[in-house]
Amino acid sequence: MTAREVIQKKRDRGELTADEIAFFIRGYLSSEIADYQVSAWLMAIYLNGMTSQETLALTRVMRNSGKILDLSSVAGKKIDKHSTGGVGDKTSLVVAPVAAACGVADPMIAGRALGHTGGTLDKLESIPGFNPRPSPGQIVKILKNAGAVLMGQTKDLAPADRRIYALRDVTATVESIPLITASILSKKLAEGIDGLVMDVKAGSGAFMPNLRMASALARSIVDVCRSMKTKTVVLITDMEQPLGRAVGNALEIRECIDFLHGKTPDDLETLSMALAAHMVRLGGRAKSLEAASRLAYEEVSKGGAAKKFREIIRAQGGNDGVVDDPDLLPKAAHIHVFRATVEGFVTRCDAKLLGLACNALGAGRNRVDDVIDPAVGLYVEKKLGDRVRRGDVLCQVHWNDQKRLRKAITLIEPAFEIQSRPAPSRPLIHAVLEG
Repeated sequence: MTAREVIQKKRDRGELTADEIAFFIRGYLSSEIADYQVSAWLMAIYLNGMTSQETLALTRVMRNSGKILDLSSVAGKKIDKHSTGGVGDKTSLVVAPVAAACGVADPMIAGRALGHTGGTLDKLESIPGFNPRPSPGQIVKILKNAGAVLMGQTKDLAPADRRIYALRDVTATVESIPLITASILSKKLAEGIDGLVMDVKAGSGAFMPNLRMASALARSIVDVCRSMKTKTVVLITDMEQPLGRAVGNALEIRECIDFLHGKTPDDLETLSMALAAHMVRLGGRAKSLEAASRLAYEEVSKGGAAKKFREIIRAQGGNDGVVDDPDLLPKAAHIHVFRATVEGFVTRCDAKLLGLACNALGAGRNRVDDVIDPAVGLYVEKKLGDRVRRGDVLCQVHWNDQKRLRKAITLIEPAFEIQSRPAPSRPLIHAVLEG
């Protein structure tokens, strides 16, 4: 078996065996197979796809490429949540403390900003002192004491994914359902979890731009998790417009804190509590989804979730005072108000354009080594279906650099569309799959 033969077989639409996939991944990790060969292989997969058995084999070998967390000393079931990424998607920061308050242990591996989508780790790092890189020993300790840990992928967890993802990012092979499935699940299943709740986004602000592709990814995730004996629930959710109102790192932390204190936009509440309820049920803390939802709402209303968020932040070296005083978070020096020029109804609030505008302000990265400004971002005042009058504020732009502001405004202007009649409403949760 040679690398060339494996590449050629996939190029010619052949089905790779588990041994061939394992040979290729292990060869790459040992430097016997070069980056340019893996790049060719990834493009062949992107163009020709993979069968469910190939995807399962790839996920398994990538998961086993490093260490698997030993969480056996942590009581109860370990349940995680993951999103495929979106604009204003801050649910992880809400769901983790809510689930922990309900008694579910959540070892959550989160990612950084990519393209127009925000990164949970970048948001967390806007909290002064927060450490997203605890050691394996610290992970277990934090889980036992706080009930959840919010962390980045360590060098030992699924190293094959970390190296392959870097190649996918520069070879235009990110949007491949088998590769996305293996990338997500290799990391998540290396956590040693008992169950996973997935949020697959569909819409302009998502990597899956339509429901057909999002549904295919959801089915792929369910199939692999079922084969690997991990309970899973996948929600397919809408990403045509930002989730919630805030887009940007410290601004989104502030919105999450508002949620934990009982103030939040309806869409953020609806989705966050749906995800939390599925985690609570999978974690065995409630027998039905309805009972799990009641428990989750109860922990928010009585302050248990806010208390857990303080504990998580404190355990990871952050200033937990931000939960009671969000003004401790970074704040931009200036706010520009973007107003409506006509009267009518908002028929477009484009998630991708607003995400790109946020990046232009400095809230995201175009290159891996870009430095993020945690204070900048957008606060969306009007969303789909809202009535507006001439002069009404559509969004606030929090900025620190005037050149960046000018670039952001050119993206915000076409993001909003106002018509005389409202557009048909879109459901927030399109479907739920379970395996």
